[in-house]
Amino acid sequence: MYMIKIHFFSIVLFSFSCTMSIHGQIIKKDTIHHQKNRKLKALLIPTLLVGYGAFSLNNKSLKKLDLSIYNKLNKSEHGKIRLDNYAQFVPIITVYGLNAFGVKGAHNFKDRTIILTTASIFMGSTTYGIKTISNRKRPRSNAENSFPSGHTATAFMAAEFLRQEYKNVSVWYGIAGYTIATGTGFLRLYNNRHWFSDVVTGAGIGILSVQAAYWLEPFIQRTFFKTKSGNLKTTAVAIPYYNGESYGIGMTLQF
Repeated sequence: MYMIKIHFFSIVLFSFSCTMSIHGQIIKKDTIHHQKNRKLKALLIPTLLVGYGAFSLNNKSLKKLDLSIYNKLNKSEHGKIRLDNYAQFVPIITVYGLNAFGVKGAHNFKDRTIILTTASIFMGSTTYGIKTISNRKRPRSNAENSFPSGHTATAFMAAEFLRQEYKNVSVWYGIAGYTIATGTGFLRLYNNRHWFSDVVTGAGIGILSVQAAYWLEPFIQRTFFKTKSGNLKTTAVAIPYYNGESYGIGMTLQF
């Protein structure tokens, strides 16, 4: 009788183990599937923004919309507001400022700086490259570097960077960042520096650049910031960038 109880208990335990293993695999697959869906959803809006801009280059209706918005903003003469030259960087300054005052974000100084540097390189090279080949004239100017807006790309890169770092602290950080970025984009229109589709495309590029940087950050860490033994290297890297309208510098410090 005692042996029968032992065998019965073993069968129950084995069945429970198999059930938990299968359940764990299902949860793991569901988690991976959920993460993939979340990444795809995150790509949707910025991809649509970039797609809109690309379509606008040769679409008469969207060109008319650009001109209509331009005319509405210029019904009467007005002075320029230069805040867009500075507002584009405010969310980035906020990230480092919050951390300095003890509000911890998603990453430490080194890791977030690697992410920001990577995003800046993506954003700057993409924006400058498209400007070079699109040759779209700016409003009230013969300069053929209007498309896309570099200031707007920088501003939305900064806003998404702020959101990603502090989304688990408060949703309001992301809202504040995107409000500033939207204001920057509006000022590019108000100051007659860009067409509406330039601004829309810049916003998409900025957001996509940050998302790509966050996804690549683990690979960059493994590839460039660790020795074969797994110990971290001591590294200092400063990388300048140009987004087609303004200069900047990204810095990565590794101690």
